[in-house]
Amino acid sequence: MSVNLPILYSFRRCPYAIRARMAIAASGRRCLLREVVLRNKPSEMIMASPKGTVPVVILPDGRVMEESLDIMYWALGVNDPAGWLAPFNDDRCDGHELIKENDGPFKNNLDRYKYPTRYRISNPIYYRTQGLAFFKSLNARLLTSVYLCGNEFSFADAAISPFIRQFANHDREWFNTLELYALQNWLETIVNADKFLGVMKKYPAWERGMVEPVFP
Repeated sequence: MSVNLPILYSFRRCPYAIRARMAIAASGRRCLLREVVLRNKPSEMIMASPKGTVPVVILPDGRVMEESLDIMYWALGVNDPAGWLAPFNDDRCDGHELIKENDGPFKNNLDRYKYPTRYRISNPIYYRTQGLAFFKSLNARLLTSVYLCGNEFSFADAAISPFIRQFANHDREWFNTLELYALQNWLETIVNADKFLGVMKKYPAWERGMVEPVFP
């Protein structure tokens, strides 16, 4: 039966892969998981998705999905038992705009703050300060609701929280001193919840010929 399952190329700590795994797990879909070592990417993954980033899903019919948001919508589009997509049915919901901000300017600041050498950045603290503006806007929202789009965990929380976690973890002492208690509580609630912990299990790096674990 497993031969008819989609294949998911993933990397445990990648925030794009984390949010894809969260949506797949929430939907009840099952995939054959191939954990990737980014410095030694499988040729099979590169052939399917030449851009060489995770996550990648290869469907049994050969179709390839190589963007994390597309994978999330694919998973939840068929089965969304917890109603993660429900807020997006309300025209007043600006969850899509939040995700665009996260994936655009905030991710740009995150990369330059965390990897200054890669980007030839001499002052990464500047980018930390820029990222702090997004933190403050999220904190303001979370003062009036438990989650980003209301009082129930939704697609927006799954899509954004892995990136906030990555930014915070780069200097956790600094993050913990911020007077952004609503944001800090939101993040701690998510990363300690089963929906997050359940997708952070460690898997051995995939090699051709090995038995692939079924996820989740």
